Amino acid sequence: MKQRGANESAYILDFDTKDSKNRAVIHDLRLEINGRVAQIDHLMINRPLHVFVFETKNFHSGLKITEEGEFLRWNSYKKTFEGMPSPLAQNERHITVLKDAFAQIDMPTRLGVRLSPSYHSYVLVASRARIDRPKKFDTSQIVKADDWPKTLDKHIDSEGVFSTFASAARIVSSETLVDICNKLIALHKPITMNYAAKFGIIETPPAAEPAPQIASPSEEYSVSPKCRSCGSDSLGIQYGKYGYYFKCGSCDGNTPIKIACGQSGHKEKLRKEGLLFFRECADCKTSSLFFTNPG
Repeated sequence: MKQRGANESAYILDFDTKDSKNRAVIHDLRLEINGRVAQIDHLMINRPLHVFVFETKNFHSGLKITEEGEFLRWNSYKKTFEGMPSPLAQNERHITVLKDAFAQIDMPTRLGVRLSPSYHSYVLVASRARIDRPKKFDTSQIVKADDWPKTLDKHIDSEGVFSTFASAARIVSSETLVDICNKLIALHKPITMNYAAKFGIIETPPAAEPAPQIASPSEEYSVSPKCRSCGSDSLGIQYGKYGYYFKCGSCDGNTPIKIACGQSGHKEKLRKEGLLFFRECADCKTSSLFFTNPG
């Protein structure tokens, strides 16, 4: 489930950053720069201006990477691996847009020279995911979420002498780091939807989602649903005779989905959009992400 994977990664990144004055994390940053869009799951920036760009994936049923660098995900319903877009290539596109974003904000200077960050791409995979790695193709950028702190230490240790001196020359204060993050957040462009028009209601559309904030350690994370038969969270939504229900990838059992907005006479329903499922009430004019099927 994408949302669960993203929440796990967010928790680990926040936990590792909450007491640090040397790095900051931004979650769910959406940029529209020069006609290109990047939806960045997580962004970590440290004082030497190393920018770590994270794409999160769950792959709880399994991920396989071939010697040619092709990514395959296990389909637990079809019982086979199937192709998928490369998250590494996806993240490189995000970095391209992010570079354009940095070009638009005021950056500190040294001796009259504008400081430029270095960019590092990583794909964070859910800790429980199985990853079949090839022998030759470099998969060091594919990291399980709970291994990220160790990976960061290795990344720092692996820097050469030249890179170390270059990093030292870019070190900014903690206050400047926060200022840079706030300038990036100011470029955030949320997706907005006019639900009044969608449901044929003449009314002022709801406000756009709020801009992302620099991560707070007190942030809460959602709890995933469980299979009523075995307690597993390896679930996916399917459609059957009586509507949508959860199908368990572990025991093959079914779990009913019960949703209600709480208002008498209102009938909340699920709306499918690709792998995403939204719970919506036409009477309340509300819509929220309910579940994300395994990718």
